[in-house]
Amino acid sequence: LTIPSQCTTPPSRTSTCHPQPQPLRMSFMADSSDYKPEKSDYGEGGEDGSKPPGSPLRGEVEMADVPVTEEIPVPASRNNVGNRFLALVFDRSVSTKYDLDAVADDEEEYANTLWEMHRDRVALTEDHVMWARKQNLYNEAFNTGSMADVLWSHQLLSSDLQRTIGHAMCIDSPTIEHCREALSRDPIIRSLLEVDSDGHCDVSTIPLYRWRQIRDHTLRRDDGRDGRPVIALSFDRSEAMEDGGVLREEITNDHLEYLIRSERVISAGPLHVATEDKTDPDSIPVGTLLFFNAADRDHAVEFVENDPASLAGLYETMTVHRFNSLDVTGKFVSENLYFPEQNTYQMKEAMGHWGYPVDDLQTKWLNW
Repeated sequence: LTIPSQCTTPPSRTSTCHPQPQPLRMSFMADSSDYKPEKSDYGEGGEDGSKPPGSPLRGEVEMADVPVTEEIPVPASRNNVGNRFLALVFDRSVSTKYDLDAVADDEEEYANTLWEMHRDRVALTEDHVMWARKQNLYNEAFNTGSMADVLWSHQLLSSDLQRTIGHAMCIDSPTIEHCREALSRDPIIRSLLEVDSDGHCDVSTIPLYRWRQIRDHTLRRDDGRDGRPVIALSFDRSEAMEDGGVLREEITNDHLEYLIRSERVISAGPLHVATEDKTDPDSIPVGTLLFFNAADRDHAVEFVENDPASLAGLYETMTVHRFNSLDVTGKFVSENLYFPEQNTYQMKEAMGHWGYPVDDLQTKWLNW
């Protein structure tokens, strides 16, 4: 193969450039190429300090030199039982720390109180993330009493995107009791509801629902594709719940078809009464939780209003919120076996700060 060479000097108006053919040097390929050992960038070694082909890079060691150790696998969560509860924490609705009714007639004071609630929430967000991550990581020596996993936590934003107004959490737990016990230790909830003299926080006022997510690949789009992720919370009219769910059952197929054809849904599913047993007949559907991508707020409102379930009059209230997704799952890291000389103490210090066991023999994948 040949390619034309470039002119070494700029041609004049009367001169012409006659390129000379040169061989095209290709990288090595399994079938054939012009690669030869003597053309290696490493050379054969010499005064220039170059290394022969196949020599390890700086700091790299042969895997044969790495001692074989038996690693303990990541323990499977004992809380992954399919009991997914949704906790809705709206600051204005549940707070006992701030008396908004007392300042309702004073517009300026009311606005200042809302901003103070926002600042309190932002200040506790890091503690909230640390609490959730510790809930999700446990073993024989660390956090052994954890009986609830925080699958996700989303910080809800006001319609003008200026303030945080609450958060929605999905918790997987074997029982409602364990779920509420975990909620009682959430730093944000403890700040909103306050604690008694014994340090106990009563979370009975926190709305809790059983979320039955529809497990279908057609309703699992990537968040942020064709817009920004939005959460929609819709709750049924009392008449629709009293008729035994006839209306909801009648429009279910049209509702699902609308969501699938939109190609915007991230996840969706009905909200049920949070009973101890998910097969309990009293666990009737009372609403819908929907995550989807929307170009802007107007588009989000239009999308939920055109839902067949909405057009049929199933819902009494419908709200849409933009949100900040908090990373509450945590990160698992392992030792760099290829470059052991590289300093990784910064990562260990950071993980220790975030509450992970960095000197625990039961979590070798977090230690080095």
